[in-house]
Amino acid sequence: MPDNRPSVDGARVLADLNALRAIGAYRSGVHKPTFSEPHKLSLEWLVRKLPGAGLSASIDGIGNVFGTSAKSGPKLLAGSHLESQNYAGWLDGPLGVVYALEAARVLNADPSVKGAVEVAAWCDEEGHFGHFLGSRSYVGQVTEADIDAARDRTSGRPMRDALAEMGLAGRPRVGVEPGRHVGYLEAHIEQGDTLESGKLAIGVVTSIVGIWQYRINFVGEQNHAGTTRMAVRKDAGLALARFCVAIDERFPAACGPRTVWTTGRITLDPGAPSIIPGGGEMLFQIRDDDPAVIARLEQLLRTMADETSASGPCAVTVEKLRTGAPAMMNARFQDAIEAASKALAGGRSIRMPSGAGHDAQMLATVMPAGMLFVPSIGGISHHWTENTADADIVTGAEVFVDACRRILGG
Repeated sequence: MPDNRPSVDGARVLADLNALRAIGAYRSGVHKPTFSEPHKLSLEWLVRKLPGAGLSASIDGIGNVFGTSAKSGPKLLAGSHLESQNYAGWLDGPLGVVYALEAARVLNADPSVKGAVEVAAWCDEEGHFGHFLGSRSYVGQVTEADIDAARDRTSGRPMRDALAEMGLAGRPRVGVEPGRHVGYLEAHIEQGDTLESGKLAIGVVTSIVGIWQYRINFVGEQNHAGTTRMAVRKDAGLALARFCVAIDERFPAACGPRTVWTTGRITLDPGAPSIIPGGGEMLFQIRDDDPAVIARLEQLLRTMADETSASGPCAVTVEKLRTGAPAMMNARFQDAIEAASKALAGGRSIRMPSGAGHDAQMLATVMPAGMLFVPSIGGISHHWTENTADADIVTGAEVFVDACRRILGG
């Protein structure tokens, strides 16, 4: 007997992604910051598409889009985000939204599926106004005061003004409805080269790293660059540079197998060519999925700062700016993705942690969550050259929809 169940339409998936790519296009990528006109148009695009998947569409008071189903049975929530980093890639975010939309189209119309996929597009995953504001709002971690204080990191525009310009002022924010969903599933490009280098099709995400961020300050003595002898200088810039090198020398003995650390920004005060810097600041980040590793590295960082201050000539202090707890992905969801990969991708999958943060880690605080990766060409992301082969996008969609089917049927 032929299988007449609805199936994934790969051409439709690619067409949807390219339609979103055309909104706010920049070179081969997009420029679609949160609450920009291209972002607004992308949200409106999704709202128009959701009824075709058997879903009622709405946008809440922080800019999250929801597609909800009246179909009886269990509900699986799926999605990602639609804004981008500045002048960045076309798949980071939209891939997960379009996969969720396709899963809803296929499964919600299938009478053999006792349940439905609901769709979410979370606002500001990319952190233009704050980190994970949309998904954090949904799980109850964002207050009205947080929104009052939020500012666009590029322009300084208050978030309240941006919401008003979007027509969302005064609209209520949607929160999680306990018991409504069996869990949350998200798809994403890997943003690394593990899958591509291993000729693999699917990454089964085991965990999402936590992100810890620090401000490290160096206090020296500002003085004339021509008349101050080298032996008596208190050069905060030199102290900062040596500290960066010392981190790379000492962290490897204390880190975990997948720990990464980055000095993302360095500023010197006053930053003039003829003045010895009297102050220096570095923004430093550590990522790992093991809090014990982070605790060990943070203690080492503080020990190094104390040692540097004691030996002189500059004083060093460490200020923690952000703590990001890692999230473990649900074992049953991992099994469903792996089984779907065996059925539709020749088993070319690997279980792996995510080195980047995603909305799934917020959802994991209130419900079971899972995540699927597809390959990134060259491992490139957060840049307009970000890309994934069409064949890999379609395979990922097929595996994602089948994983949703397995989760709903489990």
